[in-house]
Amino acid sequence: MRISRGFVLAAAVLTSALVVTGCARDTGTPQQGGGGTAGTECTRNPAPAAAGGTAATPAPIAPNADASGLKVGLAYDIGGRGDLSFNDSAAAGLEKAISDLGLQQANTRELAAAENESEDAAATRLRQLVADGFNPVIAVGFKYATALQTVAAENPNVQFAIVDDATVELPNVTPLVFAEEQGSFLVGAAAALKTTSCQIGFVGGVDVPLIHKFEAGYVAGAKAVAPNIEVDVDYISPAGDFSGFNDSARGTEVARGQLDGGADIVYQAAGASGQGVFEAVNTATTPDAQKFAIGVDSDQYNTVAAPVNEVIMTSMLKRVDVAVFNYINAVAGGSTGSLPEAFDLSVDGVGYSTSGGKIDDITDQLDAYKAAIISGEIKVPSARQ
Repeated sequence: MRISRGFVLAAAVLTSALVVTGCARDTGTPQQGGGGTAGTECTRNPAPAAAGGTAATPAPIAPNADASGLKVGLAYDIGGRGDLSFNDSAAAGLEKAISDLGLQQANTRELAAAENESEDAAATRLRQLVADGFNPVIAVGFKYATALQTVAAENPNVQFAIVDDATVELPNVTPLVFAEEQGSFLVGAAAALKTTSCQIGFVGGVDVPLIHKFEAGYVAGAKAVAPNIEVDVDYISPAGDFSGFNDSARGTEVARGQLDGGADIVYQAAGASGQGVFEAVNTATTPDAQKFAIGVDSDQYNTVAAPVNEVIMTSMLKRVDVAVFNYINAVAGGSTGSLPEAFDLSVDGVGYSTSGGKIDDITDQLDAYKAAIISGEIKVPSARQ
């Protein structure tokens, strides 16, 4: 599925008189001064004046509690562990609770969704965990929303959490949501600082509002640095078809199209399909034409096998592990009210990775943008404009 649409962003920044304007997919004749022709120099703005960044509040948000008496169930998205991304990050949060909070391995259970399963199957998985005495139960992924609405209402004495959804408004359900747009802004800025063609790409897994947050932030960050940059935007599958999160071959195909069209850096927010994006970037890279990819959710330089990981310039860290750990900690401590409304830059809920050293020369600039976002000087859009 090919998406080409205009963006108009206006984000007044109180430092450096920075104005963010532009479009998510520039088509036709390049604008004066560049905008999409390979080898074109981007016109780059200076970073906000407050260089050096603002330190995020480290997790956990509350003091460590004793979770030894809990039985914790996780219902994963498609495939469970091994996606090198979203599910693995949730699993890391569970493992940290075992190591730091005294949660007993024997008192945990992990179940995974199957591809193209029904809402009934998702509800059955949640009911199975409840029937076996697990409390709390954490649903990993917005696709559980409908099933959780039913199962949580049936079991008011069981505590539930759901990652990436805030629509289930029940007293025993805690939403664990993120400011994905903020972390994506930073990696968009990184892409604009590193591109040599002034053309970059974004590959989303499924064309849904959650992934639009990644897209919107990425485009805004790129345009904040280089107003004339061209950003190609594609989605692997349309809304309602979740295969786009688990189709590596299509990820390769879509990314190859962007690379052949002139993009030299591609950011993927596509779950397990992202592996295909990395493969495409790796194949397109030559000694005379370096291409880069940007990972998502986890530090994918450290999870993707060599030598493919060498094309991963950075990853947008969506700290599902932080959210899962802090939720278990809050339940053990007796109060989920201590959790933030959203896990954002200010609480280390999102961010960017530096593994591999490929962005060491621009971290001061990225941290300046980070500081401006945390202070409110930059307002990052969370939806298409």
